[in-house]
Amino acid sequence: MRTLSLWFTGPSSAEIKESMVNPPQKNEVLVHTLFSGISSGTEMVVYRGETAEEDAKDISLPTIEGSFNFPIKYGYSNVGKVIAAGPEAVYFKPGDIVFVHAPHQKEYVVPEDLAFKLPENILPEEGVFLANLETSVNCLLDSDFYLGENVVIFGQGVVGLLLTQVFRLAGAGKIIAVDKIARRRNISIAVGADYSFSPDEDDFIAKILALTDEKGADLAIEASGNPEALNLALKTVAFQCTVMVISWYGIRPAILYLGKEFHRKRLKLQSSQVSHINPGLYPRWDKKRRMDIALRLLPRLQLKELISHVYPFYKAPEVFQEIDVNPEDVVQVILKY
Repeated sequence: MRTLSLWFTGPSSAEIKESMVNPPQKNEVLVHTLFSGISSGTEMVVYRGETAEEDAKDISLPTIEGSFNFPIKYGYSNVGKVIAAGPEAVYFKPGDIVFVHAPHQKEYVVPEDLAFKLPENILPEEGVFLANLETSVNCLLDSDFYLGENVVIFGQGVVGLLLTQVFRLAGAGKIIAVDKIARRRNISIAVGADYSFSPDEDDFIAKILALTDEKGADLAIEASGNPEALNLALKTVAFQCTVMVISWYGIRPAILYLGKEFHRKRLKLQSSQVSHINPGLYPRWDKKRRMDIALRLLPRLQLKELISHVYPFYKAPEVFQEIDVNPEDVVQVILKY
């Protein structure tokens, strides 16, 4: 059958192309997309061409086609309905609503072990949050977080807003959000943050320290996608605490000032990346268990508040261009098929 998919054809350029999809074989399923979510983080970095080909092993998926040198079919938050299954498929049947780490494409075929059935009490459009929620759960698993600890989260885009809710459910003491955009700061308070500051406020670091008895937070998470936020995050944590980087910067450099705060407070700078589980949790935890947790968390989160725009799929090239030019206007953008 013929289908349509979105391709990034060059830096900040995209177009919808026609292609063929074969019938499902063996344990494969044919999925008709209902909604796909646009990531304002990693996906926009790829769209802008701020990647190197050697990044492929870190952010590639079996469903992606092309090259990071362009053209590339990229995306990883797809919710659709199974419309056919191969003769050896045992987990899904036509009519099932599934999430797949798949690009923006009207129909596609994948092995059934790449699909995840959505809870019945979740709207299909809310299922697009599953990819970023899995990333947020992974961050919690990486963080060595303890009950009642204070957390500062830099960036209140989709990942940051999900982190705010995940750490609230995990029993955080004070959750302090930091974002330049007033709309996102307001949403962060609505979904669970205790305080929300703009980094443009001259005294926002002093306010954070005052909220933590001048000691600093137990954990800071950099989820803004802005390398400059790292230096601010280092100023907000307590002695021998951690700044965790969940953002992916692509080829953009991060200039760090590792003098007073980092050196004298014996701080730890740590990466959290969803391709791997915290090795300290093996063999009890694996990716299946992590995804099961994310699926169970979905119905407990405030997700409607995070959806800022829903556009028809055929407008996808213009939508990406608009996000690229005016990122402050959006939170979660969803394409409807």
